Amino acid sequence: MSNEQPSLSATRTAARHDVRTVTPAERAGALEFLQGLSKEMSEGKVNLPCFPDVVVRIRRALANPENHIAQTVRIVGTEPRLAARLLQTANSVIFNQSGKPVSDLRTAVARLGTRLVQSSAMAFAVQQMRMAPLLKSVGDELKELWEESISAATLCQLIARRTSVNADEAFLTGLLHGIGRLYIMVRAASDPGKARYERSLIELIDGWHPAIGRAVLENWGFPDAMAAAVEQQQDYGYISKVADQTDILIAGLVLAAAARPGGARIIEGSQIKPFARLGLRAEECRAMLAVTARHIDALRGALGC
Repeated sequence: MSNEQPSLSATRTAARHDVRTVTPAERAGALEFLQGLSKEMSEGKVNLPCFPDVVVRIRRALANPENHIAQTVRIVGTEPRLAARLLQTANSVIFNQSGKPVSDLRTAVARLGTRLVQSSAMAFAVQQMRMAPLLKSVGDELKELWEESISAATLCQLIARRTSVNADEAFLTGLLHGIGRLYIMVRAASDPGKARYERSLIELIDGWHPAIGRAVLENWGFPDAMAAAVEQQQDYGYISKVADQTDILIAGLVLAAAARPGGARIIEGSQIKPFARLGLRAEECRAMLAVTARHIDALRGALGC
C-alpha cells in the first residue's frame, strides 16, 4: 500500500452516479449546504432525520455516572425492536463465549457493557434509517458506510489491545468514525433540493465530515477523546506523546481501507506517524487483517447488520 490517503467510500459512491464535471453553481450550492450544517452545529443543533431518539437517550443515560443500569434497561425497554437486538447480540457466539443464554434485558445489558450496548444501539439506528422511505436514495451508501465502520471498529479494537486505551471504547470510536458522513448524507437526502448536491457533495464531503462528526458526538455527550479522534482521523502527521485514541483510529482506518475488496495487502506506514507510535510493523498489520477477515461476518451477525 502506498503512503497516500486510502480511497474513501465517497470515491466508490461517485462511480454509481453521473460523474460529469460539477458546475460552479452546483459546487456553490453544496458548499452553502455544508456551511449551513456547520452553522447549525455551532449553535448546538443536531437534526438527524429518521434517527431513533432512543439511541441518544441511551447514550445520555450511560454517560451519567449516577444512573443505575436499571435506567438504561428502562429506556431500551421502550423500543421492543432494540430490546430484541440487544438480546440477540448478548446471545451471539462472539459475545457469549460461555454458551449460557440470556433471556432478560438487565442481564444482556450487564453482559455487553456500556460500549457494546451503544454499538448495538447504533447498529439498530442505521438499520432503521436504511428502511426509512425518506432515505431510500442513500440506502446503498448507508449500508456501505456501516460495513466499513464495522471493519474499522474491529481493527481499532485489535490495535487498542496493544495499548492502555480501552479496547471497547476504541471499537465504538471506529464504529462512529463516519457519523459526520452519515449526517451529511442523511440531511442531503432529506432536503428538497438534494439533487443539486449529489455530485458536488461527493467532491466536498471528505473535507467536511470529520469536523461535523466531532460536533455530533459532542452534542450527544460522547467523551472528548473520542470526538477529537473522529475530527483528526485524516491527520497522518498527528503527534502525541503516547499512543492514544486518535492514533488508533487513524491506523485502524488505514488498515480497514486495505481490508476492503481490492485493497492493498501490503501496508507501508512509514509516513503515517501513528503506525510508528503504535509499533505496527508490516507483519503485524497482515496478521490483523487476517483476524479481521475471520471475525467480520460473525460481528455483523452479532450486531444484526
